Amino acid sequence: MVKVNIKKISELSGFSPATVSNVLNRKKGVNKDTVEKIMRIAKEAGYLCERKIESIRLVVYKKNGAIISDSPFFSSLIEGVEKESRACGYNTEICNLAKGGEDFEELLKEVLSNHTAAVLLLATELDEEDVKVFKSAVSPVVVLDSWFEDMGFDSVLINNTDSVCKAVSYLIEKGHSEIGYLKSSLKIQNFYYREQGYKRALERAGIKPNEEFFVQLFPTMDGAYRDMCNFLEKKPKLPTAYFADNDIIAFGAMKALKEYGFNIPEDVSIIGFDDMPFCEISSPPLTTIRVFKQEMGRMAVRQLVNNIKSESYAKAKIQICTEFVERESVKNIACI
Repeated sequence: MVKVNIKKISELSGFSPATVSNVLNRKKGVNKDTVEKIMRIAKEAGYLCERKIESIRLVVYKKNGAIISDSPFFSSLIEGVEKESRACGYNTEICNLAKGGEDFEELLKEVLSNHTAAVLLLATELDEEDVKVFKSAVSPVVVLDSWFEDMGFDSVLINNTDSVCKAVSYLIEKGHSEIGYLKSSLKIQNFYYREQGYKRALERAGIKPNEEFFVQLFPTMDGAYRDMCNFLEKKPKLPTAYFADNDIIAFGAMKALKEYGFNIPEDVSIIGFDDMPFCEISSPPLTTIRVFKQEMGRMAVRQLVNNIKSESYAKAKIQICTEFVERESVKNIACI
């Protein structure tokens, strides 16, 4: 068997040995298309197969920065990644990749061309086109907290649709038929699949969704509070219950509802999603959906390590199941 070296890759790619060497050693100043072509050829030719993966790089890709924040949710997720990486014998590198930032293109190129660090892509805020870029990565990639139908990567995410279907079905069991939706005004895949669960539960119960009960709120505490105040200022008819895309949106809306004289759950019931630490101490304590954040991070690392050790053409979509947590923000009106 002919040993694949820089000279051979130069012949296959048509670029000079010096250019090939610069790309493989991640030196700056090489055209992005050239880098991608040389790395693809090097991978196909087997040059990179024996390169040792030394670390797991968690790429925190922020497209707008409003959803991925320094919240307990993402802190727990990252903690799970770090613990499992350490248990598997790998160092963890965290790379913050902000689309539109000054160093975005340079950082992205380095991530895609680095053959010593496998990539765990936190894709919460991304769309399908954003994720496709990572197909040119020379190291294994696993996507965390998102999934797209034509993605081509292993993915670990929350079981969003089934989880919300169960929560909304709980509201229906408690006698609620007018069930609104506190929707994020920023669209991500997780929220799309949560809405599918909401609609599925209503459809099973023979209830038609009423879009007058849909409220779009910015997915930060202050933003959700502000937008809910603007909505309530118009004195709209409210449903008897709301499902919220996440706990942060739920809390912003609850604050506004209280200021406008509504009692929870006497006047309106609310269910959130995530089970943030402050759900237990809110007033009232919030009924929500518990996400096993650390286990999500650990599972993603385990899948990535499997890919490092034995590359497989079969891709896996792993959904982490949730737990419904009943507290005091839902009123039972079935017996009224």
